Amino acid sequence: MFRIAGAGSVTAARLSAACCRAVTSKQFQVHGASLHVLSSETSRKTRNGPAHRTPPSWQSVRAMASAGESQSKINYLFYGLAVLFGGGGIVYWWSRKYMRETSKDGSTSKKAAAPAAAASKEATEPVAETPVTATTKSEAPPAQPAAAEAPAEAAPDAESKKLLDATPQSYPDYEVMPEIPGHAKYLLIGGGTASFAAFRAIRASDAKAQVLVVTEEEELPYMRPPLSKELWYSDEPKLVEKMKFKQWNGKERSVYYNPPSFYVEPKELAYQENGGVAVVKGRKVMKLDPQKQVAVLDNGWEIFYDKVLIATGGRPRNIPVFERASQEVKDRVTLFRGIKDFKRLDEVSKNASSIVVVGGGFLGSELTCALGKRSRDSSLKVIQMFPEAGNMGKVLPEYLSQWTTAKVRGEGATVKPETFVKRARYSDGKVILKLNTGEEISTDHVVVAVGLEPNTELAKESGLEVDDTYGGFRVNAELEARSDIWVAGDASSFYDIKLGRRRVEHHDHAVVSGRLAGENMTGAKKPYWHQSMFWSDLGPDVGYEAIGIVDSSLPTVAVFAKATEKDTPRAVVEETGESLRSVTETEASATDEAPAPDVEAAAKLVAEVEAENRVAPTPKEDYGKGVIFYLRDDVIVGVVLWNLFNRMPIARKIIKEGKQHQDLAEVAKLFDLHADED
Repeated sequence: MFRIAGAGSVTAARLSAACCRAVTSKQFQVHGASLHVLSSETSRKTRNGPAHRTPPSWQSVRAMASAGESQSKINYLFYGLAVLFGGGGIVYWWSRKYMRETSKDGSTSKKAAAPAAAASKEATEPVAETPVTATTKSEAPPAQPAAAEAPAEAAPDAESKKLLDATPQSYPDYEVMPEIPGHAKYLLIGGGTASFAAFRAIRASDAKAQVLVVTEEEELPYMRPPLSKELWYSDEPKLVEKMKFKQWNGKERSVYYNPPSFYVEPKELAYQENGGVAVVKGRKVMKLDPQKQVAVLDNGWEIFYDKVLIATGGRPRNIPVFERASQEVKDRVTLFRGIKDFKRLDEVSKNASSIVVVGGGFLGSELTCALGKRSRDSSLKVIQMFPEAGNMGKVLPEYLSQWTTAKVRGEGATVKPETFVKRARYSDGKVILKLNTGEEISTDHVVVAVGLEPNTELAKESGLEVDDTYGGFRVNAELEARSDIWVAGDASSFYDIKLGRRRVEHHDHAVVSGRLAGENMTGAKKPYWHQSMFWSDLGPDVGYEAIGIVDSSLPTVAVFAKATEKDTPRAVVEETGESLRSVTETEASATDEAPAPDVEAAAKLVAEVEAENRVAPTPKEDYGKGVIFYLRDDVIVGVVLWNLFNRMPIARKIIKEGKQHQDLAEVAKLFDLHADED
């Protein structure tokens, strides 16, 4: 195995290419058929040291090389220079030059011993440029006039400069370069939102950073929320085929965070003087070696890294009845998560007569509403079932859960609460579901949306700790699992300084934790305290945002008011131009400090809560907009804003304050429920 110091420099990468060519021509045996660029503390210090910033002149290096009487001495010189200067351009130029003089069988021709070759037009270097020294004087050609001699600090000749300045496309050995780099200063495992937020933060702190993303999916980094929301409401199929959608305000947008032109080809990453981001698609990191700082891929390829982020997210959770079902049943079940699942379900919904959605949480309810809307214009029948008493029954108070269930039914779906599947079998092209109620349902397709399991497969092989209670990689306050290893997004079990250790599976958390991890990878050393929020839209007219611990088993107090036309997801998007509300919400740093709200002062300034505001409302109410407080030991630990938008900073400050409040109606005044009423 060749190992070359100076990982990260452009010339080191070119020297790697030259060595690849040498391996090809001389048929050297290379371990794993790979060429690795050595990443070590020594090489990093050398690369950044004074020697690298002020390399010797070209002429002095040529004099040193010409003084050698054998190829081995010159090779030794090359090696010494590589170690000393971190693989500078001089090393590459000379190695490239002598490789051209090396035949396939390994024989060499000494230019100093062959004056005729030196005089030939095909000679690599003009004889006049070779300095005359005591060791070569007897072999040197006749001295040239002084005017013909190059100045001491002359630039390299045209051919050498051409090689040094060559782009990957024009580089003669580009085709033999490995498709995946052997080294990455910043390695990101996973291609989701957390990775996107991380590499954006890295590039903001380190403008010339070279970032390598490795993802199992065959997709560039993309956002997941539109897959269960806006994409289903589009009336332009050709737009959806391109994974584009129109927000509630009609603005067109792509699910991909950046166009393909933003990214660099992985094999070109080391050549980017100004840095860049490259994505290796369809590959899985199987193991990390924290001591050697090496990541091993599923094809055996090894990537040396300086800093690594684990952002593997989660995989859709299945239920046992489908796990043990026949293959015919499994072929008709979708565990909804990514673009591939959306495309499959989109196609199925166009031809199926019935689809069953199993799950009453955020994703299951959103998909049911979306499919229900599509069923209005077709013969498609949509059935949703879940074991809870109502939609989102684990999150919302019972009365609001019942109201939400009625809303989902109004979208055209059949909802079956307190229902679950006991058996599943295949018959005559249909999936037959036996329910706990004794009923049997025949359907064309089943969608399972019952939550996620964090992807922690790396933990066992890499010596990383997994949280036994919450799942996910256990990290410290700076999101670091071990030295130079960070974890962000769904797979991170982090310590919340107000609410204790938690693991969050929402878009906003992926944005904020990914950004913080990226900042810390560049040396920020910031702790994580940000209370991430999440949101759900049941179509363009009903939506809510939540923060903290929102568990329906906790005591709740709610205050509602009459809604206006401005109190809908459609209206907030028209106002802000942003459907991903948490992206707008979380632009501030995860560690920004802000003063807690002064509830007493606010109470004096805001008018008394009007008569229609209720605490603990009854299920018959038409809940226009409002705020629901979740309590633990009389302290607010969670807040749901129902059709109430752009108030999340207030909720975040209240939770951070962590105080007991005697009158929650007074606290509700902070959210200015009546601001838009006539």
